[in-house]
Amino acid sequence: MHRREPQHDSGQNLLRTRGEEHGEEDKKEILEMLRSIEEHGLGEKKFLGGDTIGLADLAFFVVVHWLGVIEDVTGVKLLEAHKFPRLVAWIHDFKEVGVIKENLPDPEKMVAFFKRVREKIQTSA
Repeated sequence: MHRREPQHDSGQNLLRTRGEEHGEEDKKEILEMLRSIEEHGLGEKKFLGGDTIGLADLAFFVVVHWLGVIEDVTGVKLLEAHKFPRLVAWIHDFKEVGVIKENLPDPEKMVAFFKRVREKIQTSA
């Protein structure tokens, strides 16, 4: 069905690109995934499973948190509030839960790490 790598590699593909070279197909795939999660996963619920955090929220948050770092490293905005208001609200609500808030990795360290990874990827390409 896919003519190339599966969707989960789209974020990695964005790390490989430079400047204006960002792959439109990769952005499109990521936006489709986010749209699907917002419409079908969240709907009108506070969390993916309802009113409380569940396993699906924990699993998907890893993806979204990593995606935020990719946005910072590449300068490509994907998770915009005007496009995904429920998803952005979900991220905010999730991050405000005490145990989550206390254990989130330092975003500055994550960005610095992925910048180094990106440089290595781009210089080896």
